[in-house]
Amino acid sequence: MPARLVVLLGLMLLPAIASAQETIPSSPPVSDPFTMLEPLLGRTWRGEFAGTDKPVIDIQRWERALGGRAVRVLHSINDGAYGGETMIVWDESRRSLVYYYFTTAGFHTTGTMAQDSSRSFASTERVTGSANGVTEVRSSYVFNADGSFTSRSSYLKDGAWVGGREVTYREAPEETVILP
Repeated sequence: MPARLVVLLGLMLLPAIASAQETIPSSPPVSDPFTMLEPLLGRTWRGEFAGTDKPVIDIQRWERALGGRAVRVLHSINDGAYGGETMIVWDESRRSLVYYYFTTAGFHTTGTMAQDSSRSFASTERVTGSANGVTEVRSSYVFNADGSFTSRSSYLKDGAWVGGREVTYREAPEETVILP
């Protein structure tokens, strides 16, 4: 391609590039929708499921993603026997945090999160492709005074809500998420 044509095309594209740069915000909104998740971000957490016969250990890594416009959570259970990845984003039309969770077991969920108080938030999600009959999950997360947090869940299975799991997580910077 002749050099003149390249220069001409470049000059023609400059207004479009400038216009695109003006419409793409350079930083997250002033009011950060992820504020309620701030205590979890940039940290790795270790939790042990309560009430199980054999130890069930969940390792989670929470971090900002997509230039601060999302939160990514990676987790693995029992050194990679099971794991998943969650992307949490602000949905302006719903005025809510929404998330998408994908698992190594082949199912996925979509849900919403809302802050209950300054020390807790809750989530509700729909399950797609679950082999064990679970179609919805409700969870609550409470930040404890000692810096840990506790997650409690219940499941809609075969049309009835059943008890789920309770896990208390403590910061564990030495741990690593292992995905199969």
